[in-house]
Amino acid sequence: MMRRLALAATLALAPLAAAAQQLSLQEISDYLNSLQTATGGFTQVNADGSLSEGTFYIKRPGRVRFEYADDSGLFVAGGGQVAVFDAASNEGPQRFPLSETPLSIILADNVNLGRAGMVTGATSDGTTTTVTAQDPQHPDYGSIQLVFTAAPVELRQWVITDSGGSQTTVILNDMRTGVQIGDRAFNIQAEMSARGQ
Repeated sequence: MMRRLALAATLALAPLAAAAQQLSLQEISDYLNSLQTATGGFTQVNADGSLSEGTFYIKRPGRVRFEYADDSGLFVAGGGQVAVFDAASNEGPQRFPLSETPLSIILADNVNLGRAGMVTGATSDGTTTTVTAQDPQHPDYGSIQLVFTAAPVELRQWVITDSGGSQTTVILNDMRTGVQIGDRAFNIQAEMSARGQ
């Protein structure tokens, strides 16, 4: 399984392999702040090693949607909340504040990775820059490790480590930015109504 993950990550980054200096925190912050809307595909490596695929939608600030290709579930962030829908359940979604998840760092209205205590690590392998960030006021909420390529700067992958230490890896592909995405995609209440919940 780890070999499959390593291969998937390598293939995702191979087309962009080029000599690149380490991106600064300011360059990364500027990129994230300029990223208003985006969509594309994703491969998710879950904490148990299983793989999921689907389509993601981002509309900053504060909104993201992950639709799983096998219709097993849906992850929606909007209105300051996160909702996780399980297709096998007739119950309503699990809900919790977006502010209590590491994703809130990149979905913030103004991303500033230079804030004291936010970035706990930054490295470069010549092709990618990897930054690990957390909420300085609440490191107990977990952390997010972001992987970027340069020329042009692009977010390629992230790894979320939750408060219990479990890790979930999301590898992005075919990202398109500046797309039109309706607000309905991030309306948790509307999604619940559509599902009869």
